[in-house]
Amino acid sequence: MKKLTILFFCIATLGLASCKKDTIVNQTTPNITVIRDVPSSAWTLSSDKLTYYTTLNVQQINKYSLDNDAILVYISYDSGATYLQMPFVYNVDAFSTVISEKQVEIDIQSSDNQDVTPIKPTGTTRVKIVIVASDIQ
Repeated sequence: MKKLTILFFCIATLGLASCKKDTIVNQTTPNITVIRDVPSSAWTLSSDKLTYYTTLNVQQINKYSLDNDAILVYISYDSGATYLQMPFVYNVDAFSTVISEKQVEIDIQSSDNQDVTPIKPTGTTRVKIVIVASDIQ
């Protein structure tokens, strides 16, 4: 009886170990990447002189994606060789985003002192917006 029990456990172990795990990739809602080049002239200084901002039109951001998907924003100062994910602080300036339907606003403010004008980008900056699709469960 003992040998039969051990044999049963061995067969059950082999049967359970051979289960196949499938990775399911959602192909019906792919991620979207949008690239925009922002010239230095597109940055506007706010009336209180504390924020440089630019607004990008991104038609791919609709109400559904705004409510349900992840929207990631990256900025590059070297034509896309490297990217920094926003928000971040660099050289005492804080970079942040405001995302709304069909728009991404990028703000640059001083992180150190409330009364200091931030540094305006002097060259063209590349912005990458990634919309990571998600299904509602």
